Amino acid sequence: MTTFTFSSRVPHSVQDVFAWHTRPGALTRLTPAWTGSVVEESSPPLRDGTRSRLRVAVPGSYGLASVPWTAEHHGFVPRREFRDRMVKGPLALWEHQHRFDDDGNGGTVVTDTVEYAALPGSRAFGDRLMSPALGRQFEARSRRLAADLDLHSRYPGRPLTVAVTGASGTIGAQLTALLSTGGHTVRRLVRREARTPLEISWDPAAGELDPAALRGVDVVVNLAGRSIGGRLTDSAKQQIHDSRVLGTRLLVRALTALGDEAPSALVNGSAIGYYGADTHGETVTEKSPPGDDFLAGVCTAWERAAQEAEAIGTRVVTVRTGVVQSPAGGALKAQLPLFLAGLGGRLGSGDQWLSWISLDDAVGLFAHAVLSPGLHGPVNAVAPMPVTGRDYARTLGKVLGRPALLPTPGFGPKLVLGSEGAELMALADQRVSADRAIDRGYRFRHPDLGSALREELGRF
Repeated sequence: MTTFTFSSRVPHSVQDVFAWHTRPGALTRLTPAWTGSVVEESSPPLRDGTRSRLRVAVPGSYGLASVPWTAEHHGFVPRREFRDRMVKGPLALWEHQHRFDDDGNGGTVVTDTVEYAALPGSRAFGDRLMSPALGRQFEARSRRLAADLDLHSRYPGRPLTVAVTGASGTIGAQLTALLSTGGHTVRRLVRREARTPLEISWDPAAGELDPAALRGVDVVVNLAGRSIGGRLTDSAKQQIHDSRVLGTRLLVRALTALGDEAPSALVNGSAIGYYGADTHGETVTEKSPPGDDFLAGVCTAWERAAQEAEAIGTRVVTVRTGVVQSPAGGALKAQLPLFLAGLGGRLGSGDQWLSWISLDDAVGLFAHAVLSPGLHGPVNAVAPMPVTGRDYARTLGKVLGRPALLPTPGFGPKLVLGSEGAELMALADQRVSADRAIDRGYRFRHPDLGSALREELGRF
């Protein structure tokens, strides 16, 4: 049996730090994508006998390979400690104690002590790989915990009730967890019959949503939309458009029907595709005109549908998201296997500009939009330091410790995405400004690509 211990100081009170851990979403926030994913959190969280289910990444796989894991919570002592043990998973033993102590200066010392033993003959989960992996994991957890608590301390208003569409997506899952660990109530819109008071049933394709279900909601966050990945066939284009525009129109109709009882704000998804696939090397801002290609048309229609809510006095924010960096999905996940095999490199010429953003900052900006009553209109969710495709490949290769010498010719993305999809996505040239987000008070956790990739991939 091996014992692993990690301690960190958080500049917040024991009461606040412990409360954060007891709220829904804590386990999701404490599970970086490169360490795995949460399948189901215990309900209610952190009570003796409750269980959580995860997919735990095989060390070194960055989440691309994972195994099931079930943890049972016990030893719950308010404001002091709790424990969890593995009841299903790849180890012979796993017992994890979380302890919280006052540091004497108003902060908290969080100590994690893990006792574990590998199964006989198990190399992947042996001590040689486990201890370094655990060290990186708990470093990442401590940084995210401190950053999340800092974020919430900057928005000291009353707890809100927030309804979220697309809550199971890459951004949605983390956003709901970030808000709920901050003490806000999150209600998810689901395309089935609601099973709990925290769910709202809707069917955007059929135009079905009971306005009364949104009564008492303060803010609606609309992230619903079919993935743009894959070939842009006529059918796919229609689905991409309708899944965004029709759903948004349905939401706005429901808000309008509520009149004075309508939520005070609608934070709506959008994308930097609004500006078109080629900004010709120029930096575009929220005041720049839209492009004229397919994705620009979708974003324009999506935003226009959301802006209709302004007629009833609802604050509307449209968040134009850049290329999100996460091994959980999107462009980074697609490129990881090639880079890990030492076969990665730039896409196309490598001269095109890439306006990227870390997953944590994408989520943070949506939360900022929810919690900032003075923020209106469009805001670009991109990091302040865009890079060229060539620099992106070099940085990713350096972070992974792999060469990035083999360029992917233009026909490569076209084989996967088709000619139009490749031009609009993989080979897009978009240089987008983050100035408005910064001017309106958002603090980036990862302003440069290197720090973002190291955090998102656990390479620090």
